[in-house]
Amino acid sequence: MLATAAARSDVVQAWLVEEPRNPDALVMGARVLVERALQAHRGGHPGERALSDEAYHACRLASESVPADPVPWVCLLALAQLDVRLGYAEHWRAAWEPMLPAGPWGLLYRVRERDWGNREAYHRMLAFYYACAATSHADALVFAQWVASWAPEGSPLRILPLYVRMEIYRRRREAGPADPLLRTQWAQEPVIWEVHRAFQGWSEDTAGSLGDLNYLAHGLWAAHQYDGAAQVFRALGDYATRLPWLYVSDDPRVAELGVREFVRARSECLSPARSRTERQPAPRPRLV
Repeated sequence: MLATAAARSDVVQAWLVEEPRNPDALVMGARVLVERALQAHRGGHPGERALSDEAYHACRLASESVPADPVPWVCLLALAQLDVRLGYAEHWRAAWEPMLPAGPWGLLYRVRERDWGNREAYHRMLAFYYACAATSHADALVFAQWVASWAPEGSPLRILPLYVRMEIYRRRREAGPADPLLRTQWAQEPVIWEVHRAFQGWSEDTAGSLGDLNYLAHGLWAAHQYDGAAQVFRALGDYATRLPWLYVSDDPRVAELGVREFVRARSECLSPARSRTERQPAPRPRLV
C-alpha cells in the first residue's frame, strides 16, 4: 500500500539518495519500481520493458542486501506476470508435486524459506497464471485448490479458490450473454466445499484483510451459509471492497451497484440475527 502511494512521487528516490545502503530504503525502492512496472503494463505504456528491467535489478539488489527479507522475492514474483511469453527461465519451473502447473516455483520457494505462509506470494502466483500465455484459469484453480488443501484452519490461503472462482465467473460473464446458472455455482459441489473449507477455523479473532473477508462473506452468502456469512459481515462492519461485489452486480462498471449488492447480501444474512439479538440496523458501507 505504501509503495502504491509512493510510486506517484520521488520520495523513495530521495530517501535512497540520502541513505543508499539503508536496507529498508532498498526494499521500498524495489517495491516502488515494481509498482510502476505493473502500472505501465496495465496501461500499455511503451516504457514498460525498461521499467520492468529496472525493477528486476532493484529487487535483486534488495535481496542481496537483506537476505532474510521475503519482500524482494515477492516483488520478483509480481514481475513474473509481466513475462507473458516466458522469456525468463526462472518463470517456468516444474512444480514440487505432480499434476501442478509449471510456473515461477523457484521464486515462490525463496519466499517460503523466509515466510512460509506469505499471503501476497500466493496471490502473485495466481496473477502469473492469469496472465501467462501458456497457462489458464484452470491452472490457477488447480494451484489454489492445492494451497487450500494444506493451509491450516483459519488461514487466508484457504480463501484462494474463491478468488479464482470469481475470476472465472467474471471471464465467463464477459464472454457472452448473462447465464443465470453461473451464479448458482457457489451452492454446488465442489465450490460449496471450498467455501466450507475457507470458513473452517475462522473467527472474529483471526479476522483477515478486508479483501479476504469480502470474498469469504460473498462465498458463504452465495452458498446459502447464512449464519457463517453473518459472522463475517459483522466482522466487516461497514467496510466493503469493490470486489467481488462489482463482479456479481448488474453492471460491473457502476460502483454504486457493487455497494447495492453488498447491502443486499448483508441484509439477507444479518436480518435474522438482528431479530434474535436486537441488533441495530447495519450502517451504509464504505467502499474501499
